[in-house]
Amino acid sequence: MINQLYIKIKKKMEVCIKNFQIQVNNIKTGRASPELLNSVYVEYFGSKIPLRQISNIIVEDYHTLRINVFDSSNTSLINKAILNSNFDLNPIVHGKDIIVPIPSLTEERRKHLIKIIKSNAENTRIYIRNIRRDANEKIKVYLKNKIIGEDQERSSQNKIQKMTDEYIKQVEIILTLKEKELMKF
Repeated sequence: MINQLYIKIKKKMEVCIKNFQIQVNNIKTGRASPELLNSVYVEYFGSKIPLRQISNIIVEDYHTLRINVFDSSNTSLINKAILNSNFDLNPIVHGKDIIVPIPSLTEERRKHLIKIIKSNAENTRIYIRNIRRDANEKIKVYLKNKIIGEDQERSSQNKIQKMTDEYIKQVEIILTLKEKELMKF
C-alpha cells in the first residue's frame, strides 16, 4: 500500500516537472524554433486544432519560421491564430505560406520573461509541495487506521520529503538553464 503511494507521488511530481519544462520551452529566446508554435491552436471547422496538424513548420534561418499550409484556405485562419497568441509575433502571408519573423529580445523583454519563468517555477514548487502534503495526510490516515506503525510513518514521510527535494531541485536546474539561455546576448 505504501509502495503504491510512492509510485503515485512520483508520477504526479514527474507530471509537474514535465509541465514546467513545456512552459519553459514555449518561452522564446529570440531564436527560430518550430516548438515555439506548439501551443498555437487554429479554429478549424468549429474545433481547435494544433497548428502542426494543418501545416508544416520549418526553420528558414536563425530568426525566421516558414509555415507551409497544407490547404491554402486555412492561411488566414493560421495567420489570425498566430496574431492572437501571446508571442508578440507578426506573421507575413507570402502566397500560400506564412513567414514568421522572430524578433530579437531586448534586455527589458528578457527580464520580463525571466520573471514569468520564476513565477511558473514557484507555482510548480507549490504543486509539488501540495502533493507531498496530501501524501503525508494519507500516511497519517494509514497510521490512524493501524495499517502502518509509527516507525514506518516516519520513514515514509522522510522518503516523501527526499522525493520532494529531488523534484524541487529539478525545477531549480530547469530554471537556471533557461535564465542563462535568456540572458545570452
